[in-house]
Amino acid sequence: MAKKDIPTTAALRELRRKGVAFTPHRYDFEEHGGTTHAASQLKLDEHACIKTLVMQSTPREALIVLMHGDCEVSTKALARILGVKRITPCDPDTAQRLTGYQVGGISPFGTRTLLPVCVEATILDLERIYINGGKRGLLVEMDPASLSAVIPCRTVRVAIRD
Repeated sequence: MAKKDIPTTAALRELRRKGVAFTPHRYDFEEHGGTTHAASQLKLDEHACIKTLVMQSTPREALIVLMHGDCEVSTKALARILGVKRITPCDPDTAQRLTGYQVGGISPFGTRTLLPVCVEATILDLERIYINGGKRGLLVEMDPASLSAVIPCRTVRVAIRD
């Protein structure tokens, strides 16, 4: 893939600035296709495709949760770990305002607002991860150990396997 096919995003600029090795992968974005579609397009294991979820706690404090593509977040377990009453997904407008990215293209890197990040602990056990690069239809392949070089992450165990 030609370098010109890779868009310049705040996420990619942040990864480069921090010296993180990554490989960009483009795919044909499909509305509501999620990680299932991305994994299918790129012939990847969906478990290694990482979702970037913007959530909020009560009282309305936003955070990012990184989760395997084939898993869901136990919001009850996450709320318990964080010591808050409840965790819910942010609405798309709030997520876009906080991150600067469109839903379907949200990356944890280079966000407009610095948000706390919780990462499912088992993500760090993977050999490689594929995570959004800040634009719909763009995943970046990287070593999961590099996550903490770019963003402060709190590891949690809140995955619900589908």
